[in-house]
Amino acid sequence: MESNTERTFADFSGSWKMKSSENFEDLLKALGVNVFLRKIAVAAASKPAVEITQQGESLSIQTSTSVRTTHVSFMVGESFNETTVDGRPCTSFPKWETDRKITCEQTLQKGEGPETSWTRELTNDGQMILNMRVGDFVCTRVYERD
Repeated sequence: MESNTERTFADFSGSWKMKSSENFEDLLKALGVNVFLRKIAVAAASKPAVEITQQGESLSIQTSTSVRTTHVSFMVGESFNETTVDGRPCTSFPKWETDRKITCEQTLQKGEGPETSWTRELTNDGQMILNMRVGDFVCTRVYERD
């Protein structure tokens, strides 16, 4: 079995500001969020501030918008509880897809709904790409260090 101490993972730590966002409203629509709430969510989420603290495989991510602040802490390779973009409780399992990309599958804790997941990847030019997936819809958000 390969030891994680031999691998070096990308460091996501820092303050991030969003540079671009594609398909966020489509993502909310795929989740069944009504048009009124979608408009509010899109406006509120247009300038999120993201703070990430990372120590090895332990990450803490705080996302702040004008409407709300969300916070998740997790260890890559261990499941944890969070909520989907539309606020449903889920169990998430993050894993390293590459040494620069974390993939996280989300499983609803109760009820039915589309499959959801997210990935965070650091690019060679220092950007962070967040992909949020709902069924066949993917929202891509590109962040730069602040």
